[in-house]
Amino acid sequence: MGKFQPIIEALAAGNVTGISGGEVKVYAQSLEESGSTKLLMIKDNASHTKYIVAVGEGELYDALEGEVQDGGKLCPLTHANRLVLNKYFPYTAPRAFGTQIATIGLGDRLGIASPGHIRTVKGRDVRPILAQQSIRELNLTGRDYKQVVDAACYAAFQEGYKDGFGADGDHLKVEADIEMSIGLGFTMLTLDCSEKIDNSIEGSSAAEQEAKYNQLPESVRSHYEARYLNQAFPAAGTTISFDRETLIKNVLIYGAAIDFMEHVYNTYIVTAGREIDFEISIDETATPTAPESHFFVAKELYSRGMTIYSMAPRFCGEFQKGIDYIGDIAQFEKELVIHAGLADDFGYKLSIHSGSDKFSVFALIGQYTKGRFHVKTAGTNWLEAVRTLAKVNPSLYRKMHQYALDHFEEATAYYHVKAELDKIAPLSEVADADLHTYMDEENARQLIHITYGILLQAKDAQGNSLFKDEFFRTLSEQEEAYAQSLISHIGKHLDLLGK
Repeated sequence: MGKFQPIIEALAAGNVTGISGGEVKVYAQSLEESGSTKLLMIKDNASHTKYIVAVGEGELYDALEGEVQDGGKLCPLTHANRLVLNKYFPYTAPRAFGTQIATIGLGDRLGIASPGHIRTVKGRDVRPILAQQSIRELNLTGRDYKQVVDAACYAAFQEGYKDGFGADGDHLKVEADIEMSIGLGFTMLTLDCSEKIDNSIEGSSAAEQEAKYNQLPESVRSHYEARYLNQAFPAAGTTISFDRETLIKNVLIYGAAIDFMEHVYNTYIVTAGREIDFEISIDETATPTAPESHFFVAKELYSRGMTIYSMAPRFCGEFQKGIDYIGDIAQFEKELVIHAGLADDFGYKLSIHSGSDKFSVFALIGQYTKGRFHVKTAGTNWLEAVRTLAKVNPSLYRKMHQYALDHFEEATAYYHVKAELDKIAPLSEVADADLHTYMDEENARQLIHITYGILLQAKDAQGNSLFKDEFFRTLSEQEEAYAQSLISHIGKHLDLLGK
């Protein structure tokens, strides 16, 4: 008898409870049926490989790729099989959510965090964007967008999660990447306008700005002056006005970016043939986004016939990776009132980037957005994976920690952090049982946070993985512990956000 035969027989009989353990793990909540076909997610504990077992007959059974054995079909978690699941079970495909419900982006760099994320959000008044990766993250992890969406869809099937999830092409700048993500079924697009925003303007004089402005076509200057110059607009409970200097500065900083937003919207969003949650990122600026700048961008977009899902301004203070908010919380609150009010006036959601672990301001965000927000997290989920590893495989953690220290400077080319390595306790002074507490110390968190790509891609002289294979094997063996760690950590985020 093959090791899968008892499961195939139980599935055929419609009773899969109580058969997990030993050689095969069964995800009983995944049990599904369509026509004369029954499906179930399992994991071969020896190879750490997940499959969908199918029994029965009919179109669904025939459409799934796999090996027929013991009266059933063992189907690998391929891209083709994911598309079959999407067709027969629509809840396994990502969807758009619009502006009326809170969403949280849960960037899963490893492709194994989504089951824990689903359990975290289940029953809460928030929806998860399970697939959320930037091109930078994909390059550092060696994954592609197909794999990112596949992992999220299979997680929804595994958990039997039917409340819906999204897929975000995060921080996309290049049109080819935008076209690719929409073609792959992504339901959210975060347009990164950083390369179209002119950050040199902030450091120039009024005379220099006037001279540069006068070089713009007369039609462009007339457009903006007729719409904004010396006009006052009631918005967000205050009045926003544009004198000549303020208007010139905003046109020079954001004009090209607004044109790019309009082009992307009309070229890709309008023509997609389905709903796309379109987010505008203007947080990559030299200074915090002034209220009049936020208003200017939004007013111009909506005047051009666009509607957006969310906008991410740059807030005062610092939203660094993996640690709490740095800055004057009273000033943050004062500015948040305006930003949230502007989003409310126009009808989109306020988006908070690098939103993980900002515990000191989450309650304010929940309050002033009236619970209608989008918060992005990513690296904090990787950190919880490392925390889990440190608890159960201390020897591997020690090697990874040292390697991260040795290669920290390389990682700072991709991320801005404040980590001071000399403030991290030496490994020799930390007992195995306490290694997981590195994930509670800000400098160590940022060290591990930004070196994920270096650690996952590290190889020995023979080209073998230094850490990746053992890392994933350990987390497969400890998937319940990892899920519980995510439930606790991301659950704290949602509790403070009022969800």
